[in-house]
Amino acid sequence: MGFRDPTRRDVVIAGGAALASAALVGVSEGASAQVGVRPRAAGQPLRGNLDLPETTSKKKRADSVGYAIVGLGGYALNQMMPRFAESERSHIAALVSGNPDKLAKVGDAYGVPADARYSYDTFDRIAADRRIDAVYIVVPTGLHADFAIRAFAAGKHVLCEKPMALSSAECAAMIAAGKRANKKLMIAYRSHFEPFNLQAMQLMRDKAVGQLRLIRTEQSYRLPPTTAAENWRVSRALAGGGPLEDYGLYGLQSALYLSGEMPESISASTFRPAGDPRFAEVFAHVSSHWRFPSGAVAQLATSYDSAGTNFAHVRGTTGALIMDPATSYSGQKMVLESGRDRRDFNPGNPTRQFAGQLDHFADAIRDGKGIRTPGEMGLRDMRLIEAIYASARTGRTVRLNPNGTMRS
Repeated sequence: MGFRDPTRRDVVIAGGAALASAALVGVSEGASAQVGVRPRAAGQPLRGNLDLPETTSKKKRADSVGYAIVGLGGYALNQMMPRFAESERSHIAALVSGNPDKLAKVGDAYGVPADARYSYDTFDRIAADRRIDAVYIVVPTGLHADFAIRAFAAGKHVLCEKPMALSSAECAAMIAAGKRANKKLMIAYRSHFEPFNLQAMQLMRDKAVGQLRLIRTEQSYRLPPTTAAENWRVSRALAGGGPLEDYGLYGLQSALYLSGEMPESISASTFRPAGDPRFAEVFAHVSSHWRFPSGAVAQLATSYDSAGTNFAHVRGTTGALIMDPATSYSGQKMVLESGRDRRDFNPGNPTRQFAGQLDHFADAIRDGKGIRTPGEMGLRDMRLIEAIYASARTGRTVRLNPNGTMRS
């Protein structure tokens, strides 16, 4: 299913529970937080069950884009970094980590020279390293804005993991910093490069289910016992509200790219069980109901405390599109049903989403091509997340402008 690894990112909070942005105040609903104190990067040791390469990847083409990987957690090491070998136009040029031992071991395994290995404290020195064209930010969400803005100041392009940041204000600051530096910003929404989801987008454009009536998505799994001190995903300062920003964001994205619409209104609810250390700072469940201008609706749910699932169901006037699993690292399945007819799809290998994402950004950097998942998309999605939390907090339906901002 994916997203079960609590060590996906290399960094944990230093300094206790703290809000990364005052904009998150009001989402808390009783969670302890200290407004104005920002999280600080601190590297974690290398965990087990990692397959580091025994040989370095083959030489790339001359215009290959050199990436500095910022954060060496489980997701970077297990998913993204191995996929550089499949990329035609991207290579790992540098590493950034707060743990010297991890930096040395991973650097040796990937053939990264010692002078291209940076700590979080020396990160700004990448400005003088011409081997680095772009940074790929894979640290916890509460640190995205800081590292992105510093990377732009260093004259580098930025590929940033999702969610883009913890507030729309941080997203806007990242976009502005990229424009000032005249550098590109892309959000790592990998499903936009995955064959099954790309096929689903085309089917919906072709009206394969007739007129859209309903989209249902759910992305859930059950966290093992943990606390904010042990797992950044349940730290409000690093993860925001929890499952919505992390796993439920895939359902939010699905509702948007399968409908081709922006919601005009959202109503939502959240839940946090009392006395559970896992949810001292974040929500256990978040659900929302959207209404689109066409009259279609979407029902989205995500949870850190229910049996695992990852699906998107689309129903129209003439058929249904069923994706289950929908947005995993691999193993996607998709069926189109219309009356008694049933059509299974196998448009390609889902794991190509990782290399496809890298090469897409490389093409944007080298050839000036447009970016499929730009910073503006990340900003849009954070506005919708803020609307979901606002509705849950007030118990009222929130009406939206076409750009996702809430109507006054």
